[in-house]
Amino acid sequence: MVAIARPIARWFVQARYPTGTNMLPILMYHRVLREPDPLQPDVPDVRQLAEQFRALAGAFKVLRLHEAAEMLREGRLPAGAACITFDDGYRDNHDLALPLLREYRLPATVFVASGYLNGGCMFNDTVVETVRRLDHGTIDLSEVGLGQRLVSDIPSRRSLIGELTRAIKYLEPQRRIEFCADLCRRAGTTLPNDLMMDDHQVRAMADSGLVDIGGHTVTHPILAKVDADQARREIAENRDRLQTLTGRTPLCFAYPNGKPDLDYAAVHADMVREAGFEAAVSTAVGVATDQADPFQLPRFMPRERSAAQFVARMMRMATHRHPQFAR
Repeated sequence: MVAIARPIARWFVQARYPTGTNMLPILMYHRVLREPDPLQPDVPDVRQLAEQFRALAGAFKVLRLHEAAEMLREGRLPAGAACITFDDGYRDNHDLALPLLREYRLPATVFVASGYLNGGCMFNDTVVETVRRLDHGTIDLSEVGLGQRLVSDIPSRRSLIGELTRAIKYLEPQRRIEFCADLCRRAGTTLPNDLMMDDHQVRAMADSGLVDIGGHTVTHPILAKVDADQARREIAENRDRLQTLTGRTPLCFAYPNGKPDLDYAAVHADMVREAGFEAAVSTAVGVATDQADPFQLPRFMPRERSAAQFVARMMRMATHRHPQFAR
């Protein structure tokens, strides 16, 4: 966004999100790439993220999530308030996003699934990196209901990544692990071991003065698919690990996958509250209001390619005030 446009954008944003309306847009990111990846078209590269952050710095009042959640509850959000979040704990959050946060002086919350630190690889990245490396030809995926699939060009690989991710996301965790391991064997490949942060990078993020580290469970299970005792362990052990690692108690939590009633239930929101967190976010698409459950705050993922489109999306989201929440 050019400098001359910033006052105009700020005026429109503050007119859409004025003081007293208590509407909080919370942005959800995962990875940021050095260069665009044709297999991951919805993942921003560093240039695109810089444009979005520049727009945020010029037109919005970006707040720390736990502070914004408190202000929202108390009805005292400033005009144009917004929050930035990243999920999972990717290394590029440290290497690429943190320098941009510093450049534009923007706070953010990074939700870390602690079991994948120091060389781990999440199942969705296993799918992406394996399909990327598959030889041209046919692969039998009948085991997960996808039948025989031809793998050839970029569009076929991109399509397969989406379908395969959806097909195995809700498998029982051990079966999902076994399937991913078999997929790697059939591809004759090894997975990268540097996608996620290590302990040092998490500490550096926490010590930056801009990033709050939030809870995201240990192994990123679909909480609705595991028993209550395991869900509590995942939440509590993740909290304790992050507290030991950073010297700070995590204040906010993000539900893995995060769809209300499908991926987590109201009982899991109660578990998060009982574990001492102050707020939690879902992936229900919408803008949070003072009527929202502070342990089920909605978010949305920006996919716009330009600063103008990004700001326009932020403005449109002001009408999305009634997202779903688990009951």
